[in-house]
Amino acid sequence: MPTVTQDPSKSELFGHPKGLYILFFTELWERFSYYGMRALFTLFLVAETTSNNPGFGWTNNEALALYGWYTMLVYMSSIPGGWIADRFLGQKKTVMLGGLLLCIGHAVLALNSEASFYVGCLFIILGVGGLKPNISSMVGGLYKPKDERRDLGFYIFYMGINIGGFIAPIICGYIGEKINWHYGFGLAAIGMLIGQIVYIWGQKYLKNVGNLISDKNEADREILNKPLTKIEKDRVVVLLLSFLLIILFWAAFEQAGGLMNLYAKQNTDRNFFGLFTVPASVFQSVNSFFIITLATAVGAFWLKWRKKGHEASSLFKIAIGIIIMALGFGFMSAAAVETEATGSSAMYWLILAYLFHSIGELCASPVSLSFITKLAPLKYASIIMGLYWAATGLGNKLAGYIGQSAQHLGEFEIFTGITVIWSLIGLVVILLMKPLKRLTHGAEDNEGKIQDEIANELETSTS
Repeated sequence: MPTVTQDPSKSELFGHPKGLYILFFTELWERFSYYGMRALFTLFLVAETTSNNPGFGWTNNEALALYGWYTMLVYMSSIPGGWIADRFLGQKKTVMLGGLLLCIGHAVLALNSEASFYVGCLFIILGVGGLKPNISSMVGGLYKPKDERRDLGFYIFYMGINIGGFIAPIICGYIGEKINWHYGFGLAAIGMLIGQIVYIWGQKYLKNVGNLISDKNEADREILNKPLTKIEKDRVVVLLLSFLLIILFWAAFEQAGGLMNLYAKQNTDRNFFGLFTVPASVFQSVNSFFIITLATAVGAFWLKWRKKGHEASSLFKIAIGIIIMALGFGFMSAAAVETEATGSSAMYWLILAYLFHSIGELCASPVSLSFITKLAPLKYASIIMGLYWAATGLGNKLAGYIGQSAQHLGEFEIFTGITVIWSLIGLVVILLMKPLKRLTHGAEDNEGKIQDEIANELETSTS
């Protein structure tokens, strides 16, 4: 009798496709490399050229300006990355190309010269553009339409992002700040190489996802040539509106790598009970630590909230996330007041701010990724995901401008302004929830049924 071998691409682990875990570990190491480099970016630029560990000796304003341009271009490159995937290579091959470019970019950053710094940044920009929008779309492609496991799949995927984001600033940050900046950049390169190896090894689990939609195939040609329906057009409209919220969310949130990173270095008392001084870059891991430890609690809250019949759409969660994140800047306002009075502020203000930022991120960010895969027309899936990351990039650029304005307006004014204005924006979105939801045409209706059944079974089995 012939042996029947199961298709690896259709096998599951812990109730999810095995391909999810390949993408999980690939993204974990890609984010390790990105956040390891980000933790050092502005600190390296402002480090004195005459110190034992010399940087470029730039001013805060110059460093924040370049940080804004760099982070904007990193995510804006997702538009051509998504277009290349949709038209030429498919998502899977474009992720492979993006990973290769990232390996090159991070390796070049490990070299000690001004020219290599800019060349490395260029390769990273191109690499993230190829990898970021397409790997996120591939996660959605692992699940069939209306599969209630999709949101949970994105939460699992999001955990990979934050495990990498937690480890990298501690390891790369410490090595970079305390030993040599370029050793820290080199560790980021090693992380990206590991991620690329994982992705190559796991191709057998990704055979049916991320492939190019080709006009040579009759079914695919029908998808490509078919005009958008009224429902699809309305859904694209609501997606574009949601991207405005994404721009505003990241414009505030990304003060973490710029203004708040420099604030930790220059204005925060980092003496830990007289035992040692905490490196400023280590604070970049606090957000990811809270994401990892609080993700289950936040997810459980929204599950109970929805089961009670309350509003729990993606747009509502994004609005709530903006408000919670904005309130976190209230702690930075308090830190600025303390610095004005005593010359420095306590570390716990930063930690409290990152706590609120993390809860806000858990409400808004993974949900927005899943929201796109529910509403985006199939033939534009990658480029719309690219537009999402481009919106993130514009938010990063705006974050740079906001950080720069603190150099002459004052940090207290900037932190307080974000607290008030962004909270009001979130409230306005909540007030407009009904007309916005109508544009989705029920894309999220009846979701959660399977999760409720599973939860009830678990409660029964443990009672």
